[in-house]
Amino acid sequence: MTVSAPSSRRRALHGLYLILDSQATRARPLVEVLKEAASAGARIFQFRDKTSSPLEMYRQATQLREVAAGLGVLFLVNDRCDIALAVDADGVHLGQEDLPLNLARSLLGPSKVIGISAHRADQVKEATRGGADYLGFGPIFQTTSKPDHEPVVGLAGLREIRALTPLPVFAIGGVSTGTVEQAVAAGADGVAVISAIMDTADIAGTVRAFMSHLP
Repeated sequence: MTVSAPSSRRRALHGLYLILDSQATRARPLVEVLKEAASAGARIFQFRDKTSSPLEMYRQATQLREVAAGLGVLFLVNDRCDIALAVDADGVHLGQEDLPLNLARSLLGPSKVIGISAHRADQVKEATRGGADYLGFGPIFQTTSKPDHEPVVGLAGLREIRALTPLPVFAIGGVSTGTVEQAVAAGADGVAVISAIMDTADIAGTVRAFMSHLP
């Protein structure tokens, strides 16, 4: 699902964004989670693995990439430009401590999606100037998916940065089906979710519940 024009890339960057994290699932294969979520309408997926070896991560990413390509959904890799390149992912998502945006772009090329995690206004401005394709902004609420997360920015923080960037913004951190509409009203183009979907028994039903609250 790789596209070449930045405007085309960004048009697809909205709605529900599911982060596939093996540490957050109920011992279900990530491939099955991807398939079930995609069958319910999810179209953006990020593979996140903070514990496996590079080889294990590559093998898992290869399998996920193949399935994602067959389903026609966007597949991104967290942190690792090398893994993203190795499996020909649609792009990468970078944190503030990862490879700088300009270097990631030089490696991946102009056609790949590059998202940036941002927690403050200055980071939002820097990512926008640097040519990111979208932002993951948060944490909006308290979250258990990332124990060492940045301070909660709240809906007020989301409203503040909305005026600072034309990029698609995904609200992340503790977002639930009960708070999706608040995030959208505060300026989010979509929501990025881990445990709210990965830790549920009914993945498809939860995906549909999230999407029912998204524009």
